Amino acid sequence: MTGIGPVEPVESPGAGESQDVIGGDGPRPTDRWSAWWGGLPPRARGALAATAAALLAAGVLLLTDDPPPEPPATPLPWPANVTAWRYLGPAGLPETDGTRPTSGRFRFAVDVTAGPPVTLQVTGAAFPGLTAHALPHAFTVHAGTTRRVTVEIAVSDCSGLPRNADLPFLDVTLRNARAIQHHSFIFGRAYSEDLFALLRGACDPTSPPRAPRPSGSAGSQNAD
Repeated sequence: MTGIGPVEPVESPGAGESQDVIGGDGPRPTDRWSAWWGGLPPRARGALAATAAALLAAGVLLLTDDPPPEPPATPLPWPANVTAWRYLGPAGLPETDGTRPTSGRFRFAVDVTAGPPVTLQVTGAAFPGLTAHALPHAFTVHAGTTRRVTVEIAVSDCSGLPRNADLPFLDVTLRNARAIQHHSFIFGRAYSEDLFALLRGACDPTSPPRAPRPSGSAGSQNAD
């Protein structure tokens, strides 16, 4: 006959005996901490608690404080400070109908050394009685590049114009992402000579043509 016998009681292992233990926990780190904390005198426990609270408060403040501000960005340069003009020479005269030329063209190189692109427009040519404009009328130069441009200068009024002067200049409007500036670019001797050659050709009076010289005296006659 089969069946299940009576359940035998499980006794604790005696001396020299062993039995398996499933799922038993080992000692926990907090047990030692609790034992150490409980062994401290009350005054020591109070001092440690106050120190821990102060450290915790300092940590919370550090976490909640705003990060330090970033250093201010470098401002964009003024367009006139990064733009340079160089005179390259005359570009010839516009076509005329046979009359005396009253305008001329001059070549320049324009450099921008840094910053955002600069847009330029020529507005004047140093003296009243002259008009000037670039071809094209307005143009843009990017940093690190050179743009060649032709400027046409026309004589609109000869009265009061000098026939010779040092350091003539061009009036230019410059614009970039920071500002719009009006600036005068001064050029040296080569530009001065070429410009005043145009002024003298357009404004200096010319001598009237001489009458043809007669082949003989007015009173001379041929006699038969």
